[in-house]
Order: sequence, then C-alpha cells, then structure tokens
Amino acid sequence: MSDLAPTTGGGAAAKTDGDNRYKAVQKKLKTLATAMDLAAGELEALLLGMRTNAQRSERLAVDIANAELDRKFIEMTNQVSVALGGAAIEVKKLHETAQEVSSLTHDTRRTHARLYEGLDDLRSSRPERTPKPGFFVR
Repeated sequence: MSDLAPTTGGGAAAKTDGDNRYKAVQKKLKTLATAMDLAAGELEALLLGMRTNAQRSERLAVDIANAELDRKFIEMTNQVSVALGGAAIEVKKLHETAQEVSSLTHDTRRTHARLYEGLDDLRSSRPERTPKPGFFVR
C-alpha cells in the first residue's frame, strides 16, 4: 500500500507577498525550484508504483483465469490494471511538467541573478538609502 499523504519536507511553497527585493525574489525562486524538484521525485516514485501495480493486477487476472474462477473477477481485475495504466500515463505527464517547471525556475533564478545581483551588491554596500521606485520620474 502506498502513502499518499502530502509532504512538506523542505519544499513548502514560497510566500507570495509584495516583497520584490533581490534577495527575497532569489529566495522565492529557490523555494519554488526545491519544491518542484521534490514533487518531481515523488511523482516519479508514484509512477513506478502505479506501473508495478498495473503489471501485478494484469498477472493476477491471468492467474484468476487459469484458476477458472468466475469471469466477472477476471474482468474486474483487468479493469483495475487498465485504470492504473491510464492513471500512470497522466502521472507521467504531471511528472514531466514538474520537471519542466523546476528547470525553468532554476533558469529564471540564474537569469535574475545575472541581471540584478550586481545592482543589489552596489545598493546594499552603500550607507545612503536608495530612493523609492519612481522618485526620479517626476
């Protein structure tokens, strides 16, 4: 039997607040990437389990047929196998999506760092306060 309880071991979602400072955005992107990496790993394990269970139920249907039990049990067992196979296909799609989101998040974090890390270092190291956005527009 599998454990389908959700876990939050280090992969809890990032807070979606209005804090758009460099380090806050980097932290949110890292948290999202970590969560997606964990989800991809858990989905991969789920996929493997579903495929294994589908194969087992298919073999069980053959065993039931060989034991000459009632045909309805063979059909029900085959339906379980088909349902698990279909669900496994959908889990595979979800797994691929989680991997893609994770990869894109890692890329976004690197791009964000490349574009804004220097500016953040400059702004953080000076003693004067930085004007609020839009100050120089007027």
